[in-house]
Amino acid sequence: MRRIAIKKQIVDKPNESHKTHSNPIPYLGGVAIVIGVTLVSYLALFVGGFSLSKVALASSILIPALLVGAIGLVDDVKKLTPLARFVAQNAIAFVSTQILIATQTVGSPTENAFVDFLITMLWIVGLTNALNFFDNIDGGASGTAAISAFFLFILALQGSQYSIAAFALVLTGGTIGFLLWNRPPARIYMGDAGALFLGLLIASLTIRFDPNPINRFAGFSVPFFLMAVPIMDTTVVVTKRLVRRISPFQGGCDHLSHRLMRAGLTKRQSVMSLWLLTVFFCLIALVISHANFSLEGLISTIGFFVWLVIFLLFARTKDS
Repeated sequence: MRRIAIKKQIVDKPNESHKTHSNPIPYLGGVAIVIGVTLVSYLALFVGGFSLSKVALASSILIPALLVGAIGLVDDVKKLTPLARFVAQNAIAFVSTQILIATQTVGSPTENAFVDFLITMLWIVGLTNALNFFDNIDGGASGTAAISAFFLFILALQGSQYSIAAFALVLTGGTIGFLLWNRPPARIYMGDAGALFLGLLIASLTIRFDPNPINRFAGFSVPFFLMAVPIMDTTVVVTKRLVRRISPFQGGCDHLSHRLMRAGLTKRQSVMSLWLLTVFFCLIALVISHANFSLEGLISTIGFFVWLVIFLLFARTKDS
């Protein structure tokens, strides 16, 4: 895909102020992730025992992710307007949400179909865009997605939710394979095709995942902590831009990675800091899943407090 991108000149040129690279970097790494994850997932269905129900389950997860990845690919090649991209994402998220509600496969339902619909829709759209926003530094999004997917694999395996565990493990392998080419200094970028595909896929898996805690607040907090860092990045960026009356959809040097580099860290140190922060919050999710009922809410509350403190620390730094 790197060779194709170079030949077709599908590259990310450092012609905007928020770009952190100095030479053109080829896109289409996301296409490799999409192909790898999709082929391995469907191949596993045939190797592990074919059935129409398994294919239908896999397709209900993969097809929406493939569609939003295709939109990202068009954006990488031809550049869509933010409005067109947002409308298309919402349309796909709407269909995906309807499938989840209709098949009753939401992991932590509220027992109210309308509330479940709103939460699921917000989660899918929000997380898909959060991971796309987070793809602003070499290895940032791919490394974080790999870590989050691996912890989701552990949690799903422990909860005997084998379909989710299998998908999460394939996703971990796909992102680690890409990370070998995307770690600083990156030789290829995933582009919107990869970021949107990964975002919707992780969003779908985490919303289907039943975290097992009896405490409902703790049940909702487990998926949140798995993706706490991309959510924090998007929240900081959107909040600060709205305060400055700037469009949240435009590029800028106000992401967590940029703030860390302005604080004196190198690009490699910045991305490793974000990975470690992701591991920290994923460990909180893991602890919640093993905690006694009496401690689930307390640990969740402490985790959210830590997240809020770190969020405020980042928000207090200079925007550019």
